[in-house]
Amino acid sequence: MTSQNSKTESSGDKPSMEEFYAKRKKIYVRKVHGVFARLRSLAVIVLFAIFYGLPWINYGGHQAVLWDLEHRQFHVFGTTFWPQDFFYLAVIFIIMAYLLFFVTALAGRLWCGYACPQTVYTEFFMWVERLIEGDRPQQMKLDKMPWNREKILKKASKHLIWIAFSLFTGFTLAGYFFPIRELLPALVTGTATGWATFWTFFYALATWGLGAMMREQVCTYICPYARFQSAMFDRDTLIISYDEERGEPRGHRKKNMPEEEAAKLGDCVDCTMCVQVCPTGIDIRDGLQYQCIACAACIDACDEIMEKVGKPKGLIKYTTEHAMQGRETKILRLRTLIYATILVALVGGLLYSVSQRVPLELDVMKDRNTLYRENGEGMLENVYIMKIANMDVKDHTYQLSVSGLDGISLLEDAAQPIPVKSGEVLTKIIKVEVDPGNVPETTNDIVFHIQALDNPELVDDQKSRFIGPMR
Repeated sequence: MTSQNSKTESSGDKPSMEEFYAKRKKIYVRKVHGVFARLRSLAVIVLFAIFYGLPWINYGGHQAVLWDLEHRQFHVFGTTFWPQDFFYLAVIFIIMAYLLFFVTALAGRLWCGYACPQTVYTEFFMWVERLIEGDRPQQMKLDKMPWNREKILKKASKHLIWIAFSLFTGFTLAGYFFPIRELLPALVTGTATGWATFWTFFYALATWGLGAMMREQVCTYICPYARFQSAMFDRDTLIISYDEERGEPRGHRKKNMPEEEAAKLGDCVDCTMCVQVCPTGIDIRDGLQYQCIACAACIDACDEIMEKVGKPKGLIKYTTEHAMQGRETKILRLRTLIYATILVALVGGLLYSVSQRVPLELDVMKDRNTLYRENGEGMLENVYIMKIANMDVKDHTYQLSVSGLDGISLLEDAAQPIPVKSGEVLTKIIKVEVDPGNVPETTNDIVFHIQALDNPELVDDQKSRFIGPMR
């Protein structure tokens, strides 16, 4: 690269496009066996079971998890949230971000290797590809083969399965936002809403394009996590590393190689198996690289080779920079303790807030157009704008009352029971009156109290102020 750049500068020519962008070379990933391969397969099975099975579970008479955007209701295992509860969603996103930071500081790109949707879907697409086209050598041979009946059948079958799976994935995702049992017949008959149809096919296209076609390019060029992960790494972060001191100089062991020549070589036999099983096509022996997703396929492959050549396992392994230098690795350090403390505080606060949550919200605002007025009966009146949000799945009738000053009361229909439908935000103008002799200050604290008549546990209080004459 250096000589090429020098040549460009000396000639005065502008750099060609080839120097900025190289056409993608397809990576043929060899199947690997081992502990980490089994863990990845288990992760795929568990995550698929959750994602594809959860929408079909019913709880409390309706879909257990349903973000019903049309009716602005978010059902999560019997608890219904409304747009007024958007705060909880923001807290969940913050928790997920800190959890990612914590896992990265502690165990590197463990998320990327085992739980990232891109990794999970790519694993499935590669499994289908191997099932139809065979392992790495057979795939390479098939691609070099001229187009004939065998090649057309295999390629077409592979893509048909990929597309069918992607459509099912898109349908499942849409089923989290539209009742899934109603969505399937609606899509088949063409009566589904435009948004339901759009998201089904859009996510299907994204799944097929990113997981089946682009694969490692998403991790290498698109995903921002690969770029800023180094900011969360330190010398105690778990990484996948090649033991250069033990492995170098690398070289093949020939059958009749003299013992003294073999003794000069390191344990690495330069079989390139670690490269052939890497889903991003890197050589881990070149050191830690941002393309590495920590899937540990290279560990399984290298351990298998070491076992065959009679060498100890662990030439490539999970380790830390401090461990490689012979120093102690500290799991509990300032960075991880800070992340853990913030996570515990956020999760604890969220759980407590949800457990204390009442699906009722009262908001009372003083009318600023009129501070106060004296009515025909000689009483002081204040006008307020009241909003009642019924965030329950049932309709309720509420009773409103006011306290804080002797003899204070509600006027007109505000004192009558107030029916509010499920999910409705009722806005109402209310008036409050009190005898002038019971108003000691210009500004006086009062409290509005609301309670459901059919469920006494649904209560809420709202503080406000009653304005009187200047004292």
